[in-house]
Amino acid sequence: MANFPDTTFRRIPERGGTDFITACEILDAARICHVGFSIDEQTYVLPMACARLDRDLLLHGSVASRMMNALADGLSCCVTVTHLDGVVLARSAFHSSMNYRSVMVFGKARLVTDEARKAAGLDRMVDQLAPGRLTELRASTRKELKATHLLCLPIKTFTTKVRTGAPSDPASDVKLEIWAGVVPLKTVAGNPVSAPDMKFDIPAPGYLKDY
Repeated sequence: MANFPDTTFRRIPERGGTDFITACEILDAARICHVGFSIDEQTYVLPMACARLDRDLLLHGSVASRMMNALADGLSCCVTVTHLDGVVLARSAFHSSMNYRSVMVFGKARLVTDEARKAAGLDRMVDQLAPGRLTELRASTRKELKATHLLCLPIKTFTTKVRTGAPSDPASDVKLEIWAGVVPLKTVAGNPVSAPDMKFDIPAPGYLKDY
């Protein structure tokens, strides 16, 4: 019998969900994920670049990577993405929290061997990392493509969890003379810095203004 992960929401279940659109929105806003897996009774969690293509989560890495080869051979994994949107400061440590959006995707990834699909998947990863960049990059060489594994993890078994809003203080704490509220957080891109070995006086591409 198949061993499916337990995705039951036990604590604060109203924050959890299995809506595919919500999961996609969280994944599409990500440029990094964390991949959890176990090999030889040792558990690992590694940060990796990620992207979504339709109903698949894409991962890529070296063909020499033990993790990539283990996942390609059918090892189960759990991939997580979390966005921290704010620090929620209640009138007590117990009720303080964070605003966040998160998703966990469970399953077994498959190795993409079709050359056209592999190239399209790798292009999608570049486009999620830096939208607009593909238009001016040189094409990947056959050697580079052979040195890279692309894995597709179906977005089929997953859960999302989201918290938004103000602190949830009990009525007895609301009477206290203590500041309470939310400190919003967001990732902000800085000004592009040219590589020191550039041989041409080229301004930063226009697409980076919207990064």
